[in-house]
Amino acid sequence: ICNRTVCMILTGKSHCFSFRTVLHGATAVHSRVHQRRPSQPAALKSPARSLSGTRTMTSTIDKLRAKLGGGSAQAGLSTGPLSEEDIEDVVVQLHNIEAVKFGEFKLKSGLISPVYIDLRLLVSYPDLLHKVAEVMWETVKEAQFDIMCGVPYTALPIATVMSLLHGTPMLMRRKEVKDYGTKKAIEGAFKPGQRCLIVEDLVTSGASVMETVEPLQDVELKVSDVVVLIDRQQGGQSRLAADNLKLHAAFTLSYILEVLTKRKLVSDELAATVRKFVADNQTHGPGQTSAADGPTPAPPSAPKRLPYEERAGLAKNALGKQLFELMARKQSNLAVAADVPTSAAVLQLADQVGPHICVLKTHVDLLDEFDDDFVKQLQALADKHDFLIFEDRKFADIGNTVVGQYRDGIYHISAWSHITNAHLVPGAGIIDGLKSVGKPLGRGLLLLAEMSSAGTLAKGDYTEAVAAAAAQHEDFVMGFISVSPSSWKAKVSPGLIQMTPGVQMQAGGDALGQQYNTPAAVLGERGSDVIIVGRGVIKAADPAAAAAEYRTAGWEAYKAALG
Repeated sequence: ICNRTVCMILTGKSHCFSFRTVLHGATAVHSRVHQRRPSQPAALKSPARSLSGTRTMTSTIDKLRAKLGGGSAQAGLSTGPLSEEDIEDVVVQLHNIEAVKFGEFKLKSGLISPVYIDLRLLVSYPDLLHKVAEVMWETVKEAQFDIMCGVPYTALPIATVMSLLHGTPMLMRRKEVKDYGTKKAIEGAFKPGQRCLIVEDLVTSGASVMETVEPLQDVELKVSDVVVLIDRQQGGQSRLAADNLKLHAAFTLSYILEVLTKRKLVSDELAATVRKFVADNQTHGPGQTSAADGPTPAPPSAPKRLPYEERAGLAKNALGKQLFELMARKQSNLAVAADVPTSAAVLQLADQVGPHICVLKTHVDLLDEFDDDFVKQLQALADKHDFLIFEDRKFADIGNTVVGQYRDGIYHISAWSHITNAHLVPGAGIIDGLKSVGKPLGRGLLLLAEMSSAGTLAKGDYTEAVAAAAAQHEDFVMGFISVSPSSWKAKVSPGLIQMTPGVQMQAGGDALGQQYNTPAAVLGERGSDVIIVGRGVIKAADPAAAAAEYRTAGWEAYKAALG
């Protein structure tokens, strides 16, 4: 943290004083409160423990503020609990700075929201930022945790102030992991097995929280509690509970409306309008998004489309026709990505989610073992639950090489996988090579026209070239892996299927560049046919329930796209 930031936190002023002066006083405060957490490893303990004697927190802060030219500790850096009136005043101040405002705001989903919450403004109001941190601390202080991590980016300054005031060490999650240096997703000092508190500014569906939970769990940290300033009450609490996470909300949207109507800052009619909007737009429905997504223009809606049953008759590839018919019969356009490390886990997942999916996507080169018995069991589950198997091989070599990769090797992909896919980088010869093996077996090929990762080169002219190649090979090419086919210049046959990865209940991204879109956006605005969901299902506490939720969201979005 820069000198200026620390000074603003401690004094409410932007003068830049000696960082050593600031740190000396701040670590004394840090040490005083941190003594109640004896389980901290030595590497994480405050250096102020070596200071001789004990000081009361108030006197320390008074001295520090005197050095920095500030007022009394009582006026600025109090760490005591706030009264009910103080808490209501925080709500009023959030309204006054327009961090919570009312009107008509177009969201990315195209919805018109009567309320807009933008907590990024807090960094410009250090006194209010301090109070917000105190309110959140009081909300969660009884929970058990050793360290904390703010969800990037808006919650980072809140977590920083909480850490400074109460002596709890903090970690940071990188949204974009660097490909140089340590290449860490989680920065800071910690030990595996420690309990980490997630600090968030706003919760709607809980998806952004999960994007931080997962990399923390990947480094063996335990996460069970999440503290948030505002819960919009649109399904986030239940979503997190399904993943064994307890949400501690300083404010709910209902409480904010109650305070603002009490203070005559919001009319009863407007409050009723907001409550109805929240009730009508729960995130367990298809594609609801947070007001934090901002009032940015929604992409143009795709034209109304033909139902799957009619498109089956237009498919020139037999497997493409079979998939359209399967989706219509099963009322599911959900594909689940079984990106798990063991063959046993693939089979377990397939049995759990099988009743809700049309396609199971595999990555067999991730598995710990692979044999004929695994293949037989997977095929039996596909027959039992009525879904197709899609090995996400992403072939990208010359025609002669991919023939062997597809037919032979240790995996014999063509023998058991209904669908596979390929890049067109080597040219159309890769289609011919794969077709020579797969077409006699009744298989289908998806061409990678676009990808859902940040910085992808699969776009623009490349995408148009892929669409043109597919048109020349519709007897074997059954469709595409795509992101936004409604924006393509090329006219694509409705007999070809569009499948889109990177789908979650809320838009966003992860630390490795994966970009997420909602079922409503993918099937409506972007013009796709099948949603591919990975972590939203496989990381859920109950994968079957999560798959059922995505299946409903996908099907409702499909029906809405038909008009």
